[in-house]
Amino acid sequence: MVALALLLGACARATLVPTTAPDAAAQIGRVLDDFHAAAAAADFDRYFGHFAAEGVFLGTDASERWTVGEFREYARPYFRPGGGWTYHPRGRHVTFTPDGRTAFFDELLDNSGLGETRGSGVMVHEVGAWKVAQYNLSIPIPNALADTVVGLIRRSAR
Repeated sequence: MVALALLLGACARATLVPTTAPDAAAQIGRVLDDFHAAAAAADFDRYFGHFAAEGVFLGTDASERWTVGEFREYARPYFRPGGGWTYHPRGRHVTFTPDGRTAFFDELLDNSGLGETRGSGVMVHEVGAWKVAQYNLSIPIPNALADTVVGLIRRSAR
């Protein structure tokens, strides 16, 4: 009886994990595409439905680290009708842990205000769906401009 319970438990767990990396990468791509589409449509519930319960969002400012609950409150005014924010993905990479239940991604994004940005993060597979455990939005700085940008940041911190 114990063996049967273990076998059934293993089978149930196996059905929750995508079978191949290409399939899982495509699933993650669809989740991230919908994540961005929900933000652009100011669809609050759909957008935040993509986060894991213990999710974290890291914004472009060094002070911006929010749990998903904190980020919901911060972002709520931006999701009013006609609000939201629009990022257009234009390249994405996905890498998996050996057990296939966690994935790391990075994507280049275009935004009308910030220009080229980068989203990176961690996805976890829980209860049959991929969820955002961490999303980090950053602004890539060309190496040739790094000293100038660092100087501006240091001066603004004074």
